Amino acid sequence: MPLTPEILQKLETIVGASFVFTDEETRNHYGHDETEDYVFPPSVVVKPASAQEISQIVKLANEYKIPVVPIGGRTGLSGGALSIYQGIGLSTDRLNSILEIDERNLQVVTEPAVITQVLQETLLEKGLFYPVDPSSRGSCFIGGNVAENAGGARAVKYGVTKDYVLNLEVVLPTGEIIWTGANTLKNSTGYNLTQLMVGSEGTLGIITKIVLKLLPKNAHNVLMLVPFYKAEQACEAVSAIFRAGVVPSALEFMERDAIDWAIKYIEGVNIAIKDEIKAHLLIEVDGNYPDVLMLEAEKIMGVVEQFEIDEILFADTEDQKNALWRMRRGVAEAVKSNSVYKEEDTVVPRYELPTLLKGIKTIGDKYGFKSVCYGHAGDGNLHVNIIKADMTDDNWKTQVPKGIREIFELTVSLKGTLSGEHGIGYVQKNFMDIAFNNSQLQLMKSIKKVFDPNNILNPGKIFPDAL
Repeated sequence: MPLTPEILQKLETIVGASFVFTDEETRNHYGHDETEDYVFPPSVVVKPASAQEISQIVKLANEYKIPVVPIGGRTGLSGGALSIYQGIGLSTDRLNSILEIDERNLQVVTEPAVITQVLQETLLEKGLFYPVDPSSRGSCFIGGNVAENAGGARAVKYGVTKDYVLNLEVVLPTGEIIWTGANTLKNSTGYNLTQLMVGSEGTLGIITKIVLKLLPKNAHNVLMLVPFYKAEQACEAVSAIFRAGVVPSALEFMERDAIDWAIKYIEGVNIAIKDEIKAHLLIEVDGNYPDVLMLEAEKIMGVVEQFEIDEILFADTEDQKNALWRMRRGVAEAVKSNSVYKEEDTVVPRYELPTLLKGIKTIGDKYGFKSVCYGHAGDGNLHVNIIKADMTDDNWKTQVPKGIREIFELTVSLKGTLSGEHGIGYVQKNFMDIAFNNSQLQLMKSIKKVFDPNNILNPGKIFPDAL
């Protein structure tokens, strides 16, 4: 939807002419995230510097019924930041300051465009720990983490983004600026607007300030890589570890292709793997008392040794630990570099992981596609990368969606759901009928309408096209 010179002039008046972009290069840059190969450029990219400027932009958009899409670090995997109806691409790039670190109350106030890793490292310098740890933490924005309710490797022990968000400053789709809650650890005062905003994927409001609770940092950790001769046994070992009384700080699953591709893709990672090995678990325990950690590691060893495994690798140095984590974090990029792919973000109760993995492979055989699976096994969160490889374009377009639907049906039948951390966005919205009936979807859509009566904020996301 092209915007008139009058509207563009009004946007320039709000944010300054140097922060309004209509050139093709900028629009294309902000027209994609990491979701497959989709590119949906907005008609204009605008870079406000405050909630007040965003409020004025949204009021203008409401007046002219122009779509507005909040755009953060563009690391998303569900198409949540794609401007599928063009309109205004509202980049949060300039809202990139850590505003206050409250060491007395273990809290931080931050703007949304602070990179997650930058926030974490700044806090660690003060002995504080923000544990939510998505694989893209080196480039994703904390605001996007809130919008998608990001998880990551350490969610198994520490929880996901929603467990750390205390309060939010939000610009509503009609232009009002509100705080959603209070900077307190407990809040039983009215509806929980804060948690409604977390995970709403930019459809209910634009987040401009975030108050997070923090933890004291842990002094020690133990990291081990366990090779399994059977991938389903690696999945079985996950719930067995918890039933033995150990809660790891991370418990990651990688099947053989995932780890092979990551080793080839990432420099400085050299791990010898026997041909017969089919999967690995990367397991971390952390805390302040090394003796306790070693006891937990020994208990984990006792569990995994009940399965068919090869020699366990313990990371003895920080360099070894960093190399193993680089390998795990680089899996998604390694898969992407090998083939056209689609990534699904299934999550089930962790005891059901072996059934889910076996079912995914059976469905792939049925529809003629290969899958590479990895993920946060301690949460039951399995990322399923469907690889195009030598599939015909016709089969890729017609057969793979049928297979994805069956994977999601299997997931829901196991008491799981469609997404553990990537969100629904644009690419998964037409599968929502698997997880929710019409009454549930209509209730969600009614909430959207209360917040956004003109449907200008990130339209075309989450809800099925047929709804």
